[in-house]
Amino acid sequence: MPIKQYNPTTPGRRGMSSQDFDAITTKKPLRSLLVPKRRGNGRNNQGRITTRHKGGGAKKFYRLVNFKLAPGVTATIEHIEYDPNRSARIARIKEPNGIYHYILAANGMQVGQTIVSGEEAAIEMGNRLPLKNIPVGSTIHAIEIKVGGGAQMVRSAGNSAQLMGRADNGYVQVRLPSGEVRLIHENCTASLGVIGNEQHQNVKIGKAGRNRHLGKRPGVRGVVMNAVDHPHGGGDGGRHRMAKAPRTPWGQKTLGYKTRRRKSTSQFIVRSRHSAKRK
Repeated sequence: MPIKQYNPTTPGRRGMSSQDFDAITTKKPLRSLLVPKRRGNGRNNQGRITTRHKGGGAKKFYRLVNFKLAPGVTATIEHIEYDPNRSARIARIKEPNGIYHYILAANGMQVGQTIVSGEEAAIEMGNRLPLKNIPVGSTIHAIEIKVGGGAQMVRSAGNSAQLMGRADNGYVQVRLPSGEVRLIHENCTASLGVIGNEQHQNVKIGKAGRNRHLGKRPGVRGVVMNAVDHPHGGGDGGRHRMAKAPRTPWGQKTLGYKTRRRKSTSQFIVRSRHSAKRK
């Protein structure tokens, strides 16, 4: 899917690019699979900002994507649609009994294609199977972490994981997009193929207003603030570098300082993403 370029008719259009929507077959979503999406603007239930730089943006409905397609489902793709809530495209599929679902659209999905879920499904792009039934070396996406919990990993545009091998304890080894190799139970399900819209990461925003339409408010660098507002702030005039190691506005170290605790999941990590990047 190529990137659409614009002529530099205005300063905002110079260098701007957008996604090509040729693969989308309809602009009208299915009303029964839409729910209103309330904007929190980064605030919690007390009205305090807990996530900065959020707010505004264009109105949108949330699409009810089915991340745990039940075994035995056989459905036909009716449309490939745009989803404003995610980077990937979604496919509208219909079962023979008239039930509709939204699923993540894999690269190469076509209208009229049949999607099958279950242990007996063929090894074809878009089908959903348990990991124990998928051949080693296959490219997969929308992977479950817990059996029956629905897809939680590898769900964004252009991403895919690879089934690396099988262990003797009922687990399989999966290499994630980060390079991390992780153990996942063989009864967890995954979809075959690569998620579509792989050029999403190459889109150039072009102007600040476009980010505001996405609900992103402006961020200000700490070094240009006063000392009372940020650990990087202050100084006697002119431009200067920060005097401390990089920190958040509340003094927590960042940029290389590990803050993530993985005690509960470290037993499932065969090779960390950091060791993969060093190689």
